[in-house]
Amino acid sequence: MAMRRILAIPLTALAVLAAPAVFAAGGGGGGGGGMDMPSQSMPSYDPAAEYTKGAAAYQAKDYKTAASAFKRVVDAVPKHAPAQYLLGSSYLQLGDAKKAKKPLEAAVKQDPTMVDAQRDLGIAYATLGEAAKAAAQREALSAMKSACGAGCATSASLDAALAALDAALAGRPQALGPTRPLLPSSETDQAYVEAVGLINEGRYETAIATLEAAVWSAGPHPDLLTYLGFANRKLHRYDAARAWYEEALAIAPTHRGALEYYGELKLELGDRAGARAHLARLDALCGFGCQQADELRGWIERAAPSAS
Repeated sequence: MAMRRILAIPLTALAVLAAPAVFAAGGGGGGGGGMDMPSQSMPSYDPAAEYTKGAAAYQAKDYKTAASAFKRVVDAVPKHAPAQYLLGSSYLQLGDAKKAKKPLEAAVKQDPTMVDAQRDLGIAYATLGEAAKAAAQREALSAMKSACGAGCATSASLDAALAALDAALAGRPQALGPTRPLLPSSETDQAYVEAVGLINEGRYETAIATLEAAVWSAGPHPDLLTYLGFANRKLHRYDAARAWYEEALAIAPTHRGALEYYGELKLELGDRAGARAHLARLDALCGFGCQQADELRGWIERAAPSAS
């Protein structure tokens, strides 16, 4: 079935596919495709707004406020590597390596390619006297450097990270901030619109890189997460696509785009019942109908009868 052309409204405006991106603490989308509704008894907040607040505080060197904001983000979406990293970095800036360790470990687990997180985790270990673990982080960075080669894009940042970790291992640890800037909202909006255009052109690899850069600055906005799922799905990276869709729905359980596209993914994987469950949710949300429900219904009707 041919993909319809998708549109983008700036993230600072009302999102074209999203209900309000409000998370009620205690819910969230887990693994294995589960999508329980968040608890309605807990305080509600917007993780993307908290991320923006944390980024602004971090840049203003108000690390206590930054840590508080990023903690709320990771409580909502624990698999969001940028927020975990910035939480750990905020604690390091406050001189609390013990608190920094756990979020930095989470950041490295979710994104082993994040050089700053690998570096700062090693610094945290060294500060805490965990020399063997710090040395293991150095080995990981060194392996990244070897795989990267002298001319790759991250060569300089890897060299700087190794030098910083060597200093920490020699007893001279220091709190270092991220090497990648946090873009203002206007540039994040531009990146988002550009990524949607790339998706429409079928340039999924470039779209993913653009969206990931936007996620670094804007945080876990459900539109960004949904399109990351969409682009990965088009490249048949189904596990990655599932993870992005579930993160979007953990934040915004009524996000129509995520429900539609995740339903299409389930259908592609042979889970017709799962796709129908998504359609039922869309029909309940849309009332008198909507484009997302119509699209998913069309996919289901055209699917081979053997899909179950």
